[in-house]
Amino acid sequence: MAVQPTFAELLAKCQRSAVHLEMRDGYMLDDPNYLAWRNGERPVPGSRPEWAHPWYEMVGAVISRGGSVRRARIVSEPISDYVRFEYDTTDVCNITAGEAVRWLPRRQASDLPLPGNDYWLFDDGIVLFNHFDGEGNATFRDTSSDPAVVELCRHAFEAVWQRAIPHHEYRPA
Repeated sequence: MAVQPTFAELLAKCQRSAVHLEMRDGYMLDDPNYLAWRNGERPVPGSRPEWAHPWYEMVGAVISRGGSVRRARIVSEPISDYVRFEYDTTDVCNITAGEAVRWLPRRQASDLPLPGNDYWLFDDGIVLFNHFDGEGNATFRDTSSDPAVVELCRHAFEAVWQRAIPHHEYRPA
């Protein structure tokens, strides 16, 4: 069995585009940043929290090479606490890093063909699937460069992106 490249390795090699489709309503509910948010800590608009600095560096490297990083989130409404946390931290984490982020209410995605797992697609050539247990904990990742899988993920992301609402326009229910 071949060794799977890590997310960081794939993003470091990315030249043109990295897209991420998130379809769950909760992830890693024991994340210290989420727990701090649940305890009332909120990001300061315009700040660059220390915990996000590695993300700024990784995304910034793609942007500096002329690439783009886009993230689309399919969410149930009313949104979960975890999705509210993501929404509240998107400006200081994702947008500040250089990502474009959009939100699609799940009821507007019913007729879209979507892969069964969240994924990253790098340079329209390799897909990194993220697998989670029922509680949102990451269990493993695997990659595919199969042209049919890449095309499914590329098409799914673009279909979601077309319908999705830009972060600064989205008002969660």
